[in-house]
Amino acid sequence: MSADSNGPRARNAEHPAKKAPAAGLCLVLLAAMLPGQEPASPGSAKPAPAKAAPGSPETSQFPLWHPRRPASEAEHQVVRWGPRGLPSPGYVFRAAKVLPITMPPIEDGVVVTRNGRIEAIGPAKTVPIPDGYELVDCGDSILLPGLVDLHCHMAGASFDLNDTVHATNPEFRTLDLVGMEHDQIRAARAGGISTVLYLPGSGSNMGGFGTLTKTWAPTAEQALVRFPGSLKIAQAGNPERGSGDLSTDMMGMSEGIRMTLLDGKRYWEQHEAWQQGRGEKPKFDPTLELLRGLFRHEFPVSVHTQIYQVVLETLRLLRLELGLWTVVVHGEFDAYRLSGNALEAGMPIAAGPRNYHFDRTTSKFLGLAQVWHDGGKYYAWRDPVPGVGRDGIGINTDSPVVPEEQLPVQAAIAVRLGLPHEVALRALTINPARFAGIDHRVGSLEVGKDADFGIWSGDPIDPRSHVRTMVISGQICYRRSAQRPVW
Repeated sequence: MSADSNGPRARNAEHPAKKAPAAGLCLVLLAAMLPGQEPASPGSAKPAPAKAAPGSPETSQFPLWHPRRPASEAEHQVVRWGPRGLPSPGYVFRAAKVLPITMPPIEDGVVVTRNGRIEAIGPAKTVPIPDGYELVDCGDSILLPGLVDLHCHMAGASFDLNDTVHATNPEFRTLDLVGMEHDQIRAARAGGISTVLYLPGSGSNMGGFGTLTKTWAPTAEQALVRFPGSLKIAQAGNPERGSGDLSTDMMGMSEGIRMTLLDGKRYWEQHEAWQQGRGEKPKFDPTLELLRGLFRHEFPVSVHTQIYQVVLETLRLLRLELGLWTVVVHGEFDAYRLSGNALEAGMPIAAGPRNYHFDRTTSKFLGLAQVWHDGGKYYAWRDPVPGVGRDGIGINTDSPVVPEEQLPVQAAIAVRLGLPHEVALRALTINPARFAGIDHRVGSLEVGKDADFGIWSGDPIDPRSHVRTMVISGQICYRRSAQRPVW
């Protein structure tokens, strides 16, 4: 059993959010009562931006909430960004179809790469082959960005990631465990996954800090995308111990999380006051230092949270009360009924590993990614609820609960259960990259971004397709053996 086992189309056109659902009104009143909080209520979400001009990179239609996020990597004070521009040969990859994700598909397209980045992309007839670059003919393949998984426990050879000394452990981290050469990460590369958020488990309410890493590089240091990738929090279910301390029940666990985060908030506020010349520099506290970056919105909090009541507490405590950049990385069972609140609060959903929910009021199986995406009219609810839409939904594996290389299969199941195919592709690529704040590096094929992509035998959401060649940071790091059977 793994460390975490057990257990946006903007507003939906058919369900415009003319009225807030009852739960939304409660959250509005709650946010209004909390001192010093910025409003985050139904109706307060930023309007969807205008469509980008044809052929230009688009803007997300989901109002992701992180207003204090630094504008550039250089402005971050706490996080550590990994290197870019690693040496790699000059290549011109030509494929029958290129899917940039944020721009229209390109028939008979090429992607030009060198030193770890994309230098050009477009139709083969208009993009010249630079002198000295090697042409890689991919034949009838489909070329698309490397897949991104925001809920992974297998980027290191050790899978016991629950070092539960206390109910909250903000001093722990996965950075030191990342390794490039073990069976599960090799399988991830073969499955088209190029970037993962390597999280602590859910054995405690605050398991520590996760690491955003590529699945291939000469060294773990060169594979680093960002540390911290997120702070991992788990609410209810897995971390319940019944030991008589605060983690005995859901109320106690929430209060323990709150107390630790309030310590981190005070530490951040003292630093802010010192930097603005309004106080003394606080004494360095290694337990709270990374939490300072959390409150600066340098990275999000990833929340293992599920069922309606627990996701509601995630929204109330972490997003509305404490004002954190919050990403749900489970959101299962009946939590999808909060899709309108998640949209209005700018809290995205990386759904999984469970893909379905049996609704006892209608005796139907529901595709969870689809109902989060669409919203809907629910039993005994007065008004329809908007969904998180095209840009608010992601898909994850919680690997090794679901093996990392089966991330595309998770998307295939989501499509089988009703999620639009185009949205599923985005849920594997640009959406999770945006949720984590790394979309300037990965998640789509654009000039200047990292040269991370898979060359597929067919539609990646068709389980019969496979990766023929994998490229990460401009290096060909995997080729499928000709001796392997095909469907």
